[in-house]
Amino acid sequence: MTQTHTHTHTHTHTYRPKEITVIDPAGNTYYHWLAVITIPVMYNWTLIIARACFEELQTDYVYYWFFVDFFCDLVLPRYLEQGLLVKDEQKLRERYKKSFQFKLDLISMIPTDILYLVVGLSYPEIRLNKLFRFNRMLEFFQRTETRTNYPNALRISNLVMYIVIIIHWNACLYYSFSKAIGFGADRFVYPDPSDPEFGRLVRKYAYSMYWSTLTLTTIGETPPPVENSEYFFVVTDFLVGVLIFATIVGNVGSMITNMNAARADFQARIDAIKQYMSFRKVTKDLEKRVIKWFDFLWTNKKAVDEREVLKYLPDKLRAEIAINVHLDTLKKVRIFADCEAGLLVELVLKLQPQVYSPGDYICKKGDIGREMYIIKEGKLAVVADDGITQFVVLSDGSYFGEISILAIKGSKAGNSEDRRTSGASEYPDAKALLEEKGRQILMKDGLLDLDNRGPDPKEIEEKVERMTSTLDVLQTRYARLLAEHEATHSKLKHRVAPLRPQASEDIRQRGEKNIHYHNKM
Repeated sequence: MTQTHTHTHTHTHTYRPKEITVIDPAGNTYYHWLAVITIPVMYNWTLIIARACFEELQTDYVYYWFFVDFFCDLVLPRYLEQGLLVKDEQKLRERYKKSFQFKLDLISMIPTDILYLVVGLSYPEIRLNKLFRFNRMLEFFQRTETRTNYPNALRISNLVMYIVIIIHWNACLYYSFSKAIGFGADRFVYPDPSDPEFGRLVRKYAYSMYWSTLTLTTIGETPPPVENSEYFFVVTDFLVGVLIFATIVGNVGSMITNMNAARADFQARIDAIKQYMSFRKVTKDLEKRVIKWFDFLWTNKKAVDEREVLKYLPDKLRAEIAINVHLDTLKKVRIFADCEAGLLVELVLKLQPQVYSPGDYICKKGDIGREMYIIKEGKLAVVADDGITQFVVLSDGSYFGEISILAIKGSKAGNSEDRRTSGASEYPDAKALLEEKGRQILMKDGLLDLDNRGPDPKEIEEKVERMTSTLDVLQTRYARLLAEHEATHSKLKHRVAPLRPQASEDIRQRGEKNIHYHNKM
């Protein structure tokens, strides 16, 4: 018997999901893509209307227009979900379809170019639906305004651009309106192009722009209308011109106000100080020093309050800015040279900028040391009692007062016993190292009194912490006992309340019996 074996071959195909390219809307790639998209948007808004009104502009370069039009019709959708970049294709499609931008993109993506086959190549106005992509351009300008260091210059540039586009559209409409009435039909419309002087494309556009600019700026030095339709056209242009003029005045005034906001705020502070000094009869010498200090702040661009500006940032970003600005300077201080990075960060966050004008005294001999100073910019002289003789001149990167903030006992350099090293309590090892370095520096300079060192700040600090902890425990226990007492008192009152009527009745009956007894006696 012959056996037949049938072999079945099964082929397994693994289908990998189609990968799509997703651009993060918060990233630089999307911003650069918006910049690229803005160019086609501007192209459509300026040239479609011009090609539709000036026929030779369309017919002489029709093949170039086809190529550029095709390039300008590309679109790339994207979106964010709760701050996280979404790469799921289905979610992308669903979210994008619900957005207003999808409706605009859908209208702009309608392939109206096929109508060229029906109406001919002389009607580029069939592409007017491409103008609905203006949202992309506006988004690019908004993001650029946020990123640029010159927002006011950008706002003015955008305003000028919008005005020029409106004048450009009005010029194109004026030329088409003249064509509808008849070139050279009267003094209002465009002259007859059969005249060589007015037959060139450049002259047609320049004349129309000139007329549009004069009309929309309401200068009015143009030939008056003749026909009724011309009157209506001019009236409409005047109304648009009034709106443009109002927009220009309002926006430019707002921009100038914003540009001078810093100076106005600074001047208001100076005026308030002047009024206060005048009211309080401050001496003229002190008043001059105060005004000189304000003038120094503005001249050296130090009028901005860093703490006021940075308060709008989250703590993380504020810390990063402080580290970026001050950490390298703090590392130059000799007692902080080998400290932990965490402690340095804590100390950086405690730094506060202080500005002194020339001639000011930061501290004088005998003052109690409470702060450490690091010179960021400028020069500082250590002078004798006469205020003239200079012992040493400190410059950028120099520092002083670093010992006083450690509150080392026995220090003759002056310290404040009730102050603690900010941020050092969380780093006990680093704190001990700092104190040891400080003692060595004081001993080297002969400023440490080993016999009369006073109380140990560390011991005082620990005692205060223990007392605070004990006080918290006592307060908690007292609150608990008080609550228990009130609860017990409430329960007793609740239990005793029903017994009061019965007790009153018993007392009354007992009183009656006593009365009967006495009568019998």
